[in-house]
Amino acid sequence: METTKVLIIGSGPAGYTAAIYASRANLQPILYEGIEPGGQLTTTTEIENFPGYPDGVDGNRMMADLRRQAERFGADLRTGTVTKVDLSSRPFHAIVDGTAELAAEAVIIATGASAKYLGLPSETKFRGQGVSACATCDGFFYRKKDVAVVGGGDTACEEATYLASLCRKVYMIVRKPFLRASKAMQQRVMQTPNIEVLFEHNTAEVLGDETGVTGALLRKTDGSERRIEISGFFLAIGHHPNTELFADQLELDAEGYIRTEPGTSKTSVEGVFAAGDVQDPHYRQAITAAGSGCIAALDCERFLLR
Repeated sequence: METTKVLIIGSGPAGYTAAIYASRANLQPILYEGIEPGGQLTTTTEIENFPGYPDGVDGNRMMADLRRQAERFGADLRTGTVTKVDLSSRPFHAIVDGTAELAAEAVIIATGASAKYLGLPSETKFRGQGVSACATCDGFFYRKKDVAVVGGGDTACEEATYLASLCRKVYMIVRKPFLRASKAMQQRVMQTPNIEVLFEHNTAEVLGDETGVTGALLRKTDGSERRIEISGFFLAIGHHPNTELFADQLELDAEGYIRTEPGTSKTSVEGVFAAGDVQDPHYRQAITAAGSGCIAALDCERFLLR
């Protein structure tokens, strides 16, 4: 069985940053990139809010840069998915792709969270071409244009009000006859003149051409249909943290995110650390994920030095 001081599960800004810091600390980490090497950012075309890229950067390029930086310091980056872990005693045990076994003195979990989508083929087709699950990442590209936000909770209301400050018009597509958001958020939406809430509507199809999204076909609960013309289609129906592997082994919150000790990356199991969106239901930004990857590596280094 192969052994390592540090196993990093997952890539993306959190995993790669943890690998950079752990390698520089001479911890010789092994990182498994998982089913989506580079994480969610590889589905984003242009990133304009990450410090250090004044002209913006393609999501794939930024992840390739981070990956190369981790490799430069000696991180062992591997394609493959950790399919099972045993965190009941140290060294911790992991199984990769159902076969290879690995023992690790410490584990950093950076498996991220996946945005929930409606599951429409047209939505998949235009992902990154007008379909987005992050208004703060992509809203800037839709200045003075018309967009739609799907969802009726706090996140949807936040995204709609944020987009309303940039866009000409924002449609909120809400399947229920009411908003689930807090009273304050509901009020803010209703008081924003360029937000139109379409209650009891579902998206039947995202419409578009070679330039990207051009509209959406909506179906009301009474069966009637309506078409809206939009350039951006934003999903705000929640995120699903990728924590199935750890469900019975680590303390999770009600939504399934890994609970960490405030101000640290420490989980409920000593020697296991969590970074990025897997433990962050609030911010979900590349920069905060990278910062938490740094924290996890530093916490991990201190733990191993003890």
